[in-house]
Amino acid sequence: MKLLVLGATGGTGLEMVREAIERGHSVTAFVRSPERLKPFGDHITIRQGNLLNAAELEPVIKGHEAVPSGFGPRLPVSKADANLLRQFGGALTAAMSKAGVKRVVVESVAFLFKDSIIPPAYLLGRLLFPGIVADASSMEELFQNSGLEWTIARPPELTDKPYTGKYRVREGHLPRFGFNISRSDVADFMIKAAENRSLLGKIVGISN
Repeated sequence: MKLLVLGATGGTGLEMVREAIERGHSVTAFVRSPERLKPFGDHITIRQGNLLNAAELEPVIKGHEAVPSGFGPRLPVSKADANLLRQFGGALTAAMSKAGVKRVVVESVAFLFKDSIIPPAYLLGRLLFPGIVADASSMEELFQNSGLEWTIARPPELTDKPYTGKYRVREGHLPRFGFNISRSDVADFMIKAAENRSLLGKIVGISN
C-alpha cells in the first residue's frame, strides 16, 4: 500500500514508519523537520510542510491509499498547543476530503473511555490532563463527522519497551487492566488497521 505517515518523527510515528517499511509498504512521511528520519535513508519519501495547514496537506495526500497518524502534542502541553489536536483534525479531514483519500487511522488517548474502571481512565484524565481530554475529544468528533473511513486507536500510557505483538484489542472499551502499551505495539496496530477494513468507524482500546 501507499501510506502517508503523519507525526512520523514522534515516538509512535517513528515506529509506524519502521513497521510499514518492514511490511513492504511504500511510505511517505510529511513532517516539519526530517532529521530524525535520516536513518531510514531512501526507504521512505520525505515531504516537508505544516501538518496544521490543509492546503499544504492536500497535494501530499493525493495518490496515497491510507493515512496512519501518530501526531500529538509534546508533554507537558504548552498553552500555545492547547487546541493542537483539534487544529490537526480540522486540517486533515478537510485535506483528505479534497484529495479524495478516505482511509485514516488516528492515535488518540484512553482517557476518553468513560466506562473504564480498572484503570479509571476518564477520571484520571479529567483530574490530571483536562486539556488533553478536551482537545482529543474535539479531534475525534471531527473525524467521526467527516465522512472519512476512520479508525481511532486509544492507547493508555505509552512506553519505550520492545515490540511484543501480544497486545490486546477491544472495540469501544479499554481492555481491563490496560495500564500501558509500548509505542512499537501501537505502531503495529496502526499499520495493520490501515491495511484492512474490519475496523472502519470503530474506536478501539489497545493495551499490553
